[in-house]
Amino acid sequence: MRANKALFLDRDGVINIEHGYVHRHEDFHFQKGIFELCRAARTLGYLLVVVTNQAGIGRGYYTERQFLELTEWMIREFADQAIPIARVYYCPYHPIHGVGAYKHDSPDRKPKPGMLLRARADFSLDLTSSALVGDKLSDIQAAEAAGVGTRILLRSAAELDPPASPCHVADSLDDIRDRFFSRGALSDHRGGDR
Repeated sequence: MRANKALFLDRDGVINIEHGYVHRHEDFHFQKGIFELCRAARTLGYLLVVVTNQAGIGRGYYTERQFLELTEWMIREFADQAIPIARVYYCPYHPIHGVGAYKHDSPDRKPKPGMLLRARADFSLDLTSSALVGDKLSDIQAAEAAGVGTRILLRSAAELDPPASPCHVADSLDDIRDRFFSRGALSDHRGGDR
């Protein structure tokens, strides 16, 4: 049986503009180019999988229910664009700042690869043929630890310097779509520029 491939997307800073602990759809602003990138990836046969640390739950800034309601709204917005999200994995825990049961050193919290490995098992993914787009070094480290073949850092104010971990660096989602998700582009892009 042929394994599937996925485009893994971080949420805050990749799918939506990073405003800090976004948990209401009124504050959720989609990044320019996210729908076009996802549509191009789907055309090439990639499943779309969201992998997001949500320490705001663990810190008590918002509830898990609020996160799940926002997630359902986000998935509907993608569906309205005829772009199916296969699944959203999230980690609500924080090893230091978590409150109560949320104070936990979870194997799912990036830079650990737990969410990616769970997706591999759930969807029979070939991670070496998969790609990840993140905006933080922890995203790239999680992808490297899981063996994701193509790791792309969307440059942000928080990550101006290219990371030591091998990855590609891009300045926009449109750049990522054109470089990596036009027909045949990914065959030349395993690992990273560094």
